Amino acid sequence: MAKKYQLSRYLLTTTALAAVAGLSAGCSAIDRLKNIGEQPKLTSIENPTTQPGYKPVSMPMPTPQPAVYNPNSLWRNGSRAFFKDQRAQQVGDILTVTVNITDTAQFANETQLNRTGNINEDINNFFGKNVVLGTQIPGTPLNADGTTANDGKGSINRQETLQTHIAAVVTQVLPNGNMVVEGKQEIRVNFELRELIVAGIVRPEDIQADNTIDSTKIAQARIAYGGKGQLTDLQQPRYGQQVFDVLLPF
Repeated sequence: MAKKYQLSRYLLTTTALAAVAGLSAGCSAIDRLKNIGEQPKLTSIENPTTQPGYKPVSMPMPTPQPAVYNPNSLWRNGSRAFFKDQRAQQVGDILTVTVNITDTAQFANETQLNRTGNINEDINNFFGKNVVLGTQIPGTPLNADGTTANDGKGSINRQETLQTHIAAVVTQVLPNGNMVVEGKQEIRVNFELRELIVAGIVRPEDIQADNTIDSTKIAQARIAYGGKGQLTDLQQPRYGQQVFDVLLPF
C-alpha cells in the first residue's frame, strides 16, 4: 500500500512538472514543430516606433537656445559640406554604426577567516556556600570551546571581442539635437540565423564625415548579438532540465 502511494505521488509530481514545462514553452514548441525541416524565417522590416514595447526616450534637456544665423554667410555651423551636410540629422535618416567591442576582465579574490574562542568559568563559591538546593556546585560548571575556519577563492578570466558594422535609423530627435538610433540586422547561414541589434543616443558632433559613428560614443547603448537555429538549439538544455534547474534546491 505504501509503495502504491509513493508511486502515485511520484506520477503526480512528474505530471505537474511536465504541465508547467508545457505551459511555459507551449507556444515555442508549436512553432518549432511547424518549422521542422524549414530554414529560420527572416522577420519583415517594420517601423520600430509602432512596436508594442516601444517607448519614446525621455532625457533631461537643457533650456532651448534660439538659433543664431550670421548675416551674409553661406556657411552653417556644424556642416561638413559647403552646400549640404551629408550626415544623419533627422528622423528616418540612416547612419552606419561601427561596433568595436574588446573587453578583457581578470579578477582574483581570496578570503581567509580563522577564529578561535574559549570560555572557561570557575564557580567555587556562591554567597559563601558551595551547596545550593542540596546540589554541590562543580568546580568548572561552564567550559566552551569554538573554532571557525573559512577559505574562499574565486577568479574571473573573460575576453570578449565583437567587430562589425550595422546601419541604424534615426527614430527620434531630442530637443537638444541628440538623436535616438536603432538598427537591426539578421543574417541567415544555412539553418542558423544570427541577429545583431544596436540602439542608443548619439550626438551629431560625434558622427564622422562619412556618416559613421563608433559604438563607444553611443550613450545608453544597447548592443545584442545572438542567434537561433539548429546550433543554438543543440547548445541549449532541454525544457525539462531547465524546469528542474529552477525548481530543485540543490
